[in-house]
Amino acid sequence: MVARPAIARGRGAAAGDDGVRIALFGRTGQVATEMQRRAPGHVTLQVLGRNEADFNLPDQVYEAARRVKADAIINAVAHTAVDKAETEPDVADAVNGASVTALAEACAQTGIPLVHISTDYVFAGDGTRPWTPADPAHPLGAYGRSKLIGEGGIRASGARHAILRTSWVFSAHGGNFVKTMLRLSETRDALRVVDDQIGGPTPAADIAAACLTIAGALRRDPSLSGSYHFSGAPETSWAGFAREIFARAGRTVAVTGIPTSDYPTPAQRPLNSRLDNTATRAAFGLDRPDWRSGLDAVLAELGITTKETP
Repeated sequence: MVARPAIARGRGAAAGDDGVRIALFGRTGQVATEMQRRAPGHVTLQVLGRNEADFNLPDQVYEAARRVKADAIINAVAHTAVDKAETEPDVADAVNGASVTALAEACAQTGIPLVHISTDYVFAGDGTRPWTPADPAHPLGAYGRSKLIGEGGIRASGARHAILRTSWVFSAHGGNFVKTMLRLSETRDALRVVDDQIGGPTPAADIAAACLTIAGALRRDPSLSGSYHFSGAPETSWAGFAREIFARAGRTVAVTGIPTSDYPTPAQRPLNSRLDNTATRAAFGLDRPDWRSGLDAVLAELGITTKETP
């Protein structure tokens, strides 16, 4: 028997106030955590974690989605271990592909709109022009391919949906680049960081807020179904991101930029992770978040006094 999902009500919601009911798939990831913390008072979250919907088991995800009573579903579950996906592609395909497809099929049958978080890794990462939602996908590795399978399953299901591609997610919890850099700064005064991969770091809190906005709009207007991009501004490299982290955190760490070829990894990374957010702004009024402000908020949450940068 599947355990009853937990229900979290946003701050300020009165008992008995129906408001908007969102079924959130995912409990402990960066975006899921932020959504539970920041859902506004009129939003009631029905949170489904692994015990209720294990994304290694597509049939279980389908049944869980069929049972929810919600105005919209947001999927924040993903296999995000990019390098590990190269050695366990079947797991990535199940979590990011087959289970997402099953979720979308359930949404199509129940008429519940679906907001799904995807990634810049569905693109090849060549060139310098920001990728638009209409650009052809050509993932370089198992992770990107698995996410693309999920995207295709959503579109084929016929469900009302918004696929939201984002990039370089960070927050005060979970594993992410900001926390890794801060940890390394405790024992290192110099680091070599990749400088030829360019993208937009994106605060998980802003992604969570965007998903809630999109879910509400999609519920009201089915014509908004489609794929969208949402990433932080301005674009930077990983080395540039690291320098800003250290500067704002008051850490004295010299960062030397290196090419990707000097830092080999099992999975190939896209060099160009720029995302064009024009369609997202037009459809939902969502501007690109300034990741530097998001970084200040994360550092403050971690108890680090931020310093102004030039």
